[in-house]
Amino acid sequence: MLRLEGKVALVTGASRGIGRGCALCLAEEGADVLVNYRTHADEAQEVVAAIEKMGRRALAYQADVGERSQVEAMVQATVEYFGHLDIAIANAAHSIRKPVIDIEWDEVMATLRVTQFGVFHTCQFAARQMVAQGHGGKIIIISSIHQELPVANSSAYNMAKAAVNHLAETLANELTPHHINVNVINPGWIDTPGERTFYSEEELQRESKMIPWGRLGSPREIGRVAVFLASDDADYITGSTLRVDGGFMVALTLAQDRSHKHR
Repeated sequence: MLRLEGKVALVTGASRGIGRGCALCLAEEGADVLVNYRTHADEAQEVVAAIEKMGRRALAYQADVGERSQVEAMVQATVEYFGHLDIAIANAAHSIRKPVIDIEWDEVMATLRVTQFGVFHTCQFAARQMVAQGHGGKIIIISSIHQELPVANSSAYNMAKAAVNHLAETLANELTPHHINVNVINPGWIDTPGERTFYSEEELQRESKMIPWGRLGSPREIGRVAVFLASDDADYITGSTLRVDGGFMVALTLAQDRSHKHR
């Protein structure tokens, strides 16, 4: 039996990258999916076509998650089209990479309005809908190991990710009476189109070999974890963060431990 049969999911930033991986994996397990996008309309339609080919329903919906009213309208549109909302994945993010002393305030806010405030809007309006429905739900935030690791030149993104992880724990606390699970996935270095903004193919290939697992992660690997958290298999999990990084963070600790042994 498909784990998400009869469920309806909303995935932000679902036209490409991790969001696309999540949307497709959810559909493979039986969910109907609202595919949110902001600028990549053709790719969003490709995701919709792929989901419909599986025999599921799908709808591409343009919305800027940084605009609160657009997120509210998107949740309403989900319910109007599919009848209800059971799973919300807050994935959309934006990053401008500059040193703290160089980044402009409007660049900081451009990052926060999507990566932090957009997640807040998505979670809040999804939670309101799930509470009103009265039969529980699943909220999943796609965060990052940047929440744990103060990566240089990513100050706004780092603090946004730290903020949304704490938001998830707060929401989990508040929503337990409604049987709404709220959890976080912290991906490591994932092979997405967005990475090409910052690295060449040659650099990605070279640097990926430095990851303990020997490669970048794939969007589908994050999507499969999202399916687990969205399913009844994870019914007793809420307020948790699951790191999916091919051993990246553990290796940093191990490297430090090894250095101590050789002193």
